[in-house]
Amino acid sequence: MENSHQYSRRNFLGLAALAFAAAQILPSKALAGGKPGSLPGHSVNAFENIKQIDAGVLNIGYAETGPASGQPVILLHGWPYDIHSYAESAELLAQAGYRVIVPHLRGHGTTRFLSDKTFRNGQQAAVAMDIIALMDALKIKQAILGGFDWGARTANIIASLWPERVKGMVSVNGYLINNLERNQQPLSPAAEWGWWYQYYFATDRGQKGYTANWYDFNKLIWKNISPKWSFDQATYDRSAASFKNPDYAAIVIHNYRWRLSIEPGEKQYDEIEQKLAAGPVISVPTVTLDGDSDGVVPAGDGSAFARKSTGKHVHHVVKGAGHNLPQEAPRAFADAIIEADNLAR
Repeated sequence: MENSHQYSRRNFLGLAALAFAAAQILPSKALAGGKPGSLPGHSVNAFENIKQIDAGVLNIGYAETGPASGQPVILLHGWPYDIHSYAESAELLAQAGYRVIVPHLRGHGTTRFLSDKTFRNGQQAAVAMDIIALMDALKIKQAILGGFDWGARTANIIASLWPERVKGMVSVNGYLINNLERNQQPLSPAAEWGWWYQYYFATDRGQKGYTANWYDFNKLIWKNISPKWSFDQATYDRSAASFKNPDYAAIVIHNYRWRLSIEPGEKQYDEIEQKLAAGPVISVPTVTLDGDSDGVVPAGDGSAFARKSTGKHVHHVVKGAGHNLPQEAPRAFADAIIEADNLAR
């Protein structure tokens, strides 16, 4: 089932959680985008105090904000981004009384492998199992998951295979679970052009080039897939610090090579990947978002996700937002998390 709504913005900037609870849901066809740096009196550097915890094969670095007793929300970043995509959304949700956890995915920031012998695997099942392991380590039985790009895919996987762990979900660009056989099929020339970098990564030259030039490469991607986002140098450098992780390039390259079946994954994930290849449905309450200025994924009407959803589902198009939607429109993304929570009640 699919609908379209818009949150009222009245009182949204109020400091008390009651201001959020009082927000009204009104019919509309799109959500207005929010602007970074728009929270008076609140720092977007709330992620300076990073916590660490052993979880699965990793020691995961994560930011946490909001009351410890609040409803857990786990926000998952994409590529080529880091936890700072959620700096403002997390602050808004913390003000609303949520316990917000934002982990560095494997190969990013302060997240490290516990063993030098562990294969630096970027396949989708491995990343999803990292988040399940994190939830177990933090003793979180159920959370609201939100994500974009790699993070949305990870949230989709957990919601489809372990729905009991997910109260609700926000997924930018809808249903993103990979099917390797389908990935072998060509897209339209315009769509293939948008994914040019994965073909670059498939070559030895691309692997060497990205390993040596990730700083300029990622900045170019930011500009191309969020053409209306006028980020400054300090904003980029804050995230680029997370790309200095010693496993960063290896994880990125393997992720895209695995998607094209150029490199294998690990056998321990074969059973999970078989389930994902079948295109599992998602039953948890979900809000899907598209940016109308996304430079790689055109905005849709949510129908593609609706075909994979058996639960409550609403879809919004966020005006002016590109691919890094949570950072470009933090208020709209926070709205969507609250909406997903309300759908689950």
